[in-house]
Amino acid sequence: MSTPNRADGPRPEATTRAGRVRGMWRHDVAVFLGIPFAQPPVGPLRFAAPVPPEPWGGVRDAVEYGPTTDRVPIPGHIMPETVVLGDETLNLNVFTPALAHEPPSGLPVMVWIHGGGFYGGSPKNEWYEGESFTRDGVVVVTVDYRLGVDGFGCIDGAPHNRGVLDWLAALEWVSDNIAAFGGDPARVTIAGQSAGGGAVLTLLGMQRAQPLFCAAISLSGAVADVPRARADEFTRRLAARAGVAGDRAGLASLSEARLLELQSQQFAGFATPARERLAMTRAMLDGAFPTGPMIDGDLLERPTVDSLALGVGADKPLLIATVDDELTSETARGMPRVVDLLPRFPALRMLGIPGSVARAYLARHRGLKPRRLLGQLLTDALFRRLALDVATARGTAATWLARVGWTSPAFGDALHCLDLPFFFDVLGSPTVYRLVGPQAPQQIADDLHGAAVRLIRGHEPQWEAWTPERGATRVLNTTIVTELDGYADVRPLSLDPPMSLGVERAS
Repeated sequence: MSTPNRADGPRPEATTRAGRVRGMWRHDVAVFLGIPFAQPPVGPLRFAAPVPPEPWGGVRDAVEYGPTTDRVPIPGHIMPETVVLGDETLNLNVFTPALAHEPPSGLPVMVWIHGGGFYGGSPKNEWYEGESFTRDGVVVVTVDYRLGVDGFGCIDGAPHNRGVLDWLAALEWVSDNIAAFGGDPARVTIAGQSAGGGAVLTLLGMQRAQPLFCAAISLSGAVADVPRARADEFTRRLAARAGVAGDRAGLASLSEARLLELQSQQFAGFATPARERLAMTRAMLDGAFPTGPMIDGDLLERPTVDSLALGVGADKPLLIATVDDELTSETARGMPRVVDLLPRFPALRMLGIPGSVARAYLARHRGLKPRRLLGQLLTDALFRRLALDVATARGTAATWLARVGWTSPAFGDALHCLDLPFFFDVLGSPTVYRLVGPQAPQQIADDLHGAAVRLIRGHEPQWEAWTPERGATRVLNTTIVTELDGYADVRPLSLDPPMSLGVERAS
């Protein structure tokens, strides 16, 4: 391994178990892009568990992002994510300040798992390159993983939870190789947002993952915990649309383009016409994700919160944060305006919310018109209740809760993804202005990013830890305070011990 003293010197190199890689310098940060952690999941390896990469001779250039598992860019997406086509999708990227020094020392590591609802998203995103973390002496690794049916479809003859196996394979690669990049394999923190935050919580509650990391950060995490029956139904319906058997051979006979087309048709319920949005909202309350990490009885033995309540991952500190409005406005806008003419209590009952829960929830949300009330309910049920349930399940384990309450001047809400520019402290980038504007409060970034850095380095965040007795929560707004019982408004949805929402089913 070369250890240049200047960023304008020879290009940085490192030796992995599969071969030597040569990256590039960005100031004093060594950047290695598109390093394979597994073989391309194509041909015989399609729908297979990840297989370690084939060794290569010589030095492999690692200066361009590798192919992404996400194949379809989202028009007008709020984040600067990019799709790259190609087969070698199971790759990762390393950003390290360690190689600029002689000798390189073992630095703490953050492994970032991107979001996207388990069916989209890309690690090729300039926000994720972690310049503020490398500035603070942290090695950043961003990983890709299989999505949708490829990663999470329940397919006869194929291993379950292939996307989860990809996370594990990437973390195993980090354990085996990160020392060559100046990272300490014993000081790895996993972090992610949205589905990536859910991935973090899934791994935190998974026995097999425990040796691979020492701390966790979940932003706007949403766990899937897909029941086997729902996953089976999704695959059967997709296969029926294609006219093939719902097994590995049948689905492997479909081209990637055809499978993506069928998958999009299956996911079309997430963009239903307004007249159907109430039915969709009820379905999402009952189970948000048709594909995602599945309770398979092996890798995932039980729902995530249940595993945490049993003490899995209790030795690992956790920082968990949500955004106050997440999907509130987006959901409300998708509903017909006539919904606002409904009385609030019947509106909640129409979604199957038990009467006692509806009354308690309404008491905490006075003044919200029905459409926004239902949007807030979806936000709380998918994201904010989970934060409280996870903290409650962990009991006295080291847990810190936060809420981003500052509202985007462009959107008028504290909406989903608003936490990312603050977490990565990229407020000076023009790519964030559409979301947060050019004058977003730096103190929120200082507080949230600072808490993350402290946790990654092995220290406690700068505010009081959550306990069942006090419920201390950092509230990030134009002023930053620590509130007691800072998730009180979602307590009507959160039962002790944590359970499902208990949506009533029609008889």
